Amino acid sequence: MDKFGIGQPVRRKEDVRLLTGRGTYTDDVNRPGQAQAHVLRSPHAHARILSIDVTAARSAPGVVAVLTGHDAAADGIGRFPVMVDVPGKGGTKLFPTPRQILQTEKVRFVGDPVALIIAETRAEAQDAAELIEVDYEILPSVTDTAAALAPDAPVIWEENGSNLCVLWDSGREAEADAGFARAARTVSLELVNNRLVGNPMEPRTALGEYDAASDSYTLHSPTQGVIRVQDGLARLILKVPKEKLRVISPDVGGGFGLRGKIFPESGMVLWAAKRLGRPVKWTSGRTETFQCDPHGRDHVTRAEMAFDADGRTLAVGIRTMAAMGAYLQDFGPRVPTVAGGRIMGTVYDIQALNAQVSCVFTNTTPTDAYRGAGRPEQAYVLERLYDLGAAAFGIGRDEIRRRNYIRPEQIPYTNVVGNAIDSGLFAETQAKAQALADWAGFPARRAAAAAQGRRRGIGLGYFIEASGGQPSEWARVRFEPDGTVAVTVGTFSHGQGHETAYAQILHQKLGVPFDAVRLIQGDTAVVEKGNGTGGSRSSQMGGVAIARASDLVVAKARRLAAHLLEAGVDDVEFAGGRFRVAGTDLSTGWEQVIELAQVPPEGEAPGLDEQLLYTRSTECNFPNGCHVAEVEIDPDTGQVEIVRYAAVDDVGNVINPMLVHGQSHGGIMTGIGQALLEHAVYDKESGQFLTATFQDYCMPRAADAPGFDLGFNIVPCPNNDLGVKGAGEGGACGAPPAIVSAVCDALGIGHIDMPVTPEKVWRVLEAQAA
Repeated sequence: MDKFGIGQPVRRKEDVRLLTGRGTYTDDVNRPGQAQAHVLRSPHAHARILSIDVTAARSAPGVVAVLTGHDAAADGIGRFPVMVDVPGKGGTKLFPTPRQILQTEKVRFVGDPVALIIAETRAEAQDAAELIEVDYEILPSVTDTAAALAPDAPVIWEENGSNLCVLWDSGREAEADAGFARAARTVSLELVNNRLVGNPMEPRTALGEYDAASDSYTLHSPTQGVIRVQDGLARLILKVPKEKLRVISPDVGGGFGLRGKIFPESGMVLWAAKRLGRPVKWTSGRTETFQCDPHGRDHVTRAEMAFDADGRTLAVGIRTMAAMGAYLQDFGPRVPTVAGGRIMGTVYDIQALNAQVSCVFTNTTPTDAYRGAGRPEQAYVLERLYDLGAAAFGIGRDEIRRRNYIRPEQIPYTNVVGNAIDSGLFAETQAKAQALADWAGFPARRAAAAAQGRRRGIGLGYFIEASGGQPSEWARVRFEPDGTVAVTVGTFSHGQGHETAYAQILHQKLGVPFDAVRLIQGDTAVVEKGNGTGGSRSSQMGGVAIARASDLVVAKARRLAAHLLEAGVDDVEFAGGRFRVAGTDLSTGWEQVIELAQVPPEGEAPGLDEQLLYTRSTECNFPNGCHVAEVEIDPDTGQVEIVRYAAVDDVGNVINPMLVHGQSHGGIMTGIGQALLEHAVYDKESGQFLTATFQDYCMPRAADAPGFDLGFNIVPCPNNDLGVKGAGEGGACGAPPAIVSAVCDALGIGHIDMPVTPEKVWRVLEAQAA
């Protein structure tokens, strides 16, 4: 068996470089004569700016310039818009929050940028910031999502008239009402999807340069794809043709959905570089990362489900308030509405489902896509309802799901919002996960734990994803004269292992050595098109684009081989890196074909260099999986320990199982963080952000990771050449419902909100004892 082909657990080729300190991150990039920038941020959650005095700061040691929003307006710097539209119920429109690069009239969250200080050193810029005098008139604030629409809530955008950004309605409200009217039983609950901080290991950094001779800019910054950032900054902020802005992303230490945005600080360094005629660099501090990078989740939901007498779902009603923060970040309002809404009903045969989402403004950091981007929230709501339904009917949590899964004969299944789920064997995947978790042996383990005075519980969660993101992707495959292959692609690797997976695809398609493939990405000077990486799209979009571009290379190579072998093109077969005349022993290899390609026969262009833009025929595809968590609770402390964790995922064909398992581990740890540990908290009175350091915000550590028993149920996707589905976000969808289900099972209660802290568990136990 070929150990480097598709399907093989090849070790990541990029790891040696990264683990031995030979990676290059934005902070490693420095330019001669560069200055350092620091951003002065609002200390208040909501305040009117009466005046800004920068006189003393401008004369401070080392200071080159101090810029405010008034300077930006004078220079014609654009405002940061929301990049999506969300249709409102009854034809209402979304309120778009025009965001200045630096605030001049009002600040709306703790961390809102007010001034930019540029100095010779970062320390000098930070010192000078303390000399800026801003006269604030402090206003009342609202940071509690559930209170945003209360009659006495302060209005954050007065011109909007309320804190409602948009009310989105998924439709079928009448059908859902009819289902509830004829229900044999109903269940309902209120739950919280806690606010999370993305926390990439690498803080955000931006290095801006301006070349007066060509009137062009260069930005070095971590992204999840350079084309979108180039287009947005050039068109909307700098107001120049996009060819005038080159964006370069070197190695990136984590993305999670946060990196694919257009950030004010990136605009600031480019603007300042032109103004000053020298490069300007800004690097975020860790507290700035906590305060100012987009946050995730933050929903308050009331949901109910109606069943017939056999425990089959008749209808679902969901009412959610989703915090947007103070401004609409690029994709913010799309996440809890249209994006998450693509998989409404998840893997269950539900047609009478109505969801209404109130996107609300609060005096908090803007929210946006965070690992899963709306799909974890959808799965969590339904999975909690099914647990309650099982209790109401006195049947197993596994059994109530089996009764409601979309059956194989129903696929392709058009879900409640019109998306066709093209593949999946959901009951079978659940059975495999239960077997892997030894579900049947749980009662004995529970009894053994009880004998030790501990509470043990087991839970499961099923999810489905709509993966794929933007519908097109670009790739270029080029043979170099030395026989190596350069592959340039519009996706972007920030930890997923693209250098390895793409090399496996090309090794299999072209028959070239695995180590002969070189990945080029993250530079608009060479990446002509592309939509970056997000929504678990790289293998199904970038991978297919690379596969098709390699087919074009092979087609040309067959013509050249036919010339070398003096045969007809149709008679030349290609396999394993050799070109053969069918039915003969005449053959040639890449070395000879590459040599001929340098000075090709008449009618052929020089070189073996092909590119294409692949556009898929469907909106997305549907990875899915069943996760089973087993927990043990210490009744004296309320401490929850995950003692077993099993998951079976259907990600279609698997390019590299080691890479997919690595992505699963990361996704599950994201879910463990949300379920048990992480919570971004604001003070309700002052609006101050209380969890802006790792002392106050609890990230999962290695000790919080259980052993993982992971398996695949491979159901190939019928709608792309490789049969692959997304793999990066499933763990974040499957872990929270499985863990909360297990905790509720251990405690014998219906529901407990995330994060399930020891204090919450202890209070439940104390109440039970009383």
